[in-house]
Amino acid sequence: MRVVSLLASGTEILCALGAGDWIVGRSHECDNPPWVKELPECTRPAFDITRPSGWIDAEVRRRLKEGLPLYHVDRELIDSLTPDLLVAQAHCEVCAVTPLDVARAGCLATGQVLALEAGCVSGIMDGILAVGRAIGRESEAGDLTLAMQSRMDAVHDAVKSSPTPSVVMLEWTDPIFAMGNWGPELVEFANGRLFLGERGAHSRAIDWSGVREADPDWLIVAPCGFDLERARAEIPILESRPGWSELRAVREGRVVFADGNRYFNRSGTTIVETVEILAEILHAYPAGHEGTAWVRYAPASHVESPRVPAGWSRTPAWPWLSETLG
Repeated sequence: MRVVSLLASGTEILCALGAGDWIVGRSHECDNPPWVKELPECTRPAFDITRPSGWIDAEVRRRLKEGLPLYHVDRELIDSLTPDLLVAQAHCEVCAVTPLDVARAGCLATGQVLALEAGCVSGIMDGILAVGRAIGRESEAGDLTLAMQSRMDAVHDAVKSSPTPSVVMLEWTDPIFAMGNWGPELVEFANGRLFLGERGAHSRAIDWSGVREADPDWLIVAPCGFDLERARAEIPILESRPGWSELRAVREGRVVFADGNRYFNRSGTTIVETVEILAEILHAYPAGHEGTAWVRYAPASHVESPRVPAGWSRTPAWPWLSETLG
């Protein structure tokens, strides 16, 4: 089978199911496992995503209002790859390529188009099962979802007796977006109590005053699509907000910046690591992600470059799945 994955979480799922060798093309966002970046890149952003977060938000809103694309899909490349299956997403018109983007590009040689739609943990699991059915690996997909659930349950069991801290998670900084979708559930697995975000609902823009009024024990900043280094670049924006230094989380050293792109905003297998990260942040759970997936806040003038995560092997991509998937 030949698969083009235009969704980062879809690529991770395919690799976790042992179908990485079937992927013949990817989106510009597919980066995990690292070797997939060697595959042909079939999409690109339609605007400069290195610009400030406020500019990006305004440009996205303008393009949506005017019916302009957020992504360019390389029709000729995809047609030349002759995929039997193309994986996209239908959950959010902003975050990744949708079937509408594919149709607008006029791809002719595409077989089945599978659009994953998450929104919650059960939706992520359903997406994994859907991929398994599409590629003839339904049994492996079932094993994968069970292994993921077991891993998250184990983290919860390890921290559930600890005091439950309050948490605010930000998915964007200018404007401020409170994290929704599956984020609240992952906080619950890590024995935290999320303020502002709504379980199963889209992340939404809120006024900064809402964060000040919530005044949580922990503030976690994991902007959508931003890796750890890019997330830390948002520090000056938050420091300029009125009352930043008065927040309890700031005063008590409980502000964290995290890799939102790979962990907090990606609806795939890495939600397991996200639960570990949250438990590590909130309860000092020994997961070993600090410094690679998240760092503690330091004033902008003191920021240093984060450590680079170690590379992963090609198959399987997640060592803890080895015994389950064989």
